[in-house]
Amino acid sequence: MADIAIVRIDVLSPHLFAELVEEREQAGFRFVRRLVEDWQSGSNRFALPGEALFVALSGEQVVGVCGLNIDPYSVVAAVGRVRRLYVLSAFRRQGVGRRLVQAVVAASQGSFYSLRLRTETAEASRFYAALGFQECVGVPDCTHVLEGVPLLDRIGL
Repeated sequence: MADIAIVRIDVLSPHLFAELVEEREQAGFRFVRRLVEDWQSGSNRFALPGEALFVALSGEQVVGVCGLNIDPYSVVAAVGRVRRLYVLSAFRRQGVGRRLVQAVVAASQGSFYSLRLRTETAEASRFYAALGFQECVGVPDCTHVLEGVPLLDRIGL
């Protein structure tokens, strides 16, 4: 396994995300492109209180990404949202996704008592369930939730 560093970023260089964008779009999903476009437009820079954006780096190559926002679908400000998790296929099953989500959960401490997300695939659903997220029923735009304080204990940090 390559040496992978999980790094919180405050500046996003779109060209470093090109491989992630291309690979994800080949699978029919645009969410990594939306992350880059939202950053460029200023509509989401993961910069509000409690928010964060993390990348997984193999050398200088961005091989994964995951963000934390205030959940825009919740009326409660203390609900966070796990956003835009993606790991290049060549780096999957090596713990990169788990480490990205752990970084997001760690960053959520003190700001959020609950983390929500929405996923569209069975594989992603199983991944989040393995991390301790519960299926979310009856909440719009939410398929999984991690609740309770401290959240860190729930995913093994």
